[in-house]
Amino acid sequence: MTNDKEQFRVEYQTGKATFERGDYRAAVKHLEKACTLINRNSRVGGEAQMWLVTAYEAAGQQTEAIALGQQLTKHPDLDIRKQSTSLLYILQAPQLKRPEEWMTKIPDLGAISESDPRDRRGSGVTRSNPSLKKQIEPEAIDLSTVNTKDNQFIWVALVFIAALVGGLLWWGI
Repeated sequence: MTNDKEQFRVEYQTGKATFERGDYRAAVKHLEKACTLINRNSRVGGEAQMWLVTAYEAAGQQTEAIALGQQLTKHPDLDIRKQSTSLLYILQAPQLKRPEEWMTKIPDLGAISESDPRDRRGSGVTRSNPSLKKQIEPEAIDLSTVNTKDNQFIWVALVFIAALVGGLLWWGI
């Protein structure tokens, strides 16, 4: 029994961590395993199932997410019931039609290997490449073309603020 609790803790924490890294399919696997190792009617079991609902949704498994969300609306713990009702309301909301140009495609980061540098994305700017440094440096500005005439705005604003503060003090507000 103690081994099951420890294995649950490991699977649950791993599932949450992989979810937060964006590897939703792996998160689903770990959270499903965690849910089999704990009493589903306990508070911790309900929390693990709530994470699983969210992971299902993120992994594109909408029907599984809704089905589990509906089960959790009958959970013995009041907080789990409230959370699942709110989450189910969001999951079952009608999808709005959005133009493609409003959408940003977010890649599944779980498929990228951390050890393969060819899969990494970046600006490509390195400190050792002098030709790129020239492109990044801002061009010099001729100060003789810059308007440096004072327009008295700060003095007008300070006089206004002083008059306002004086008026407030005069009336005792």
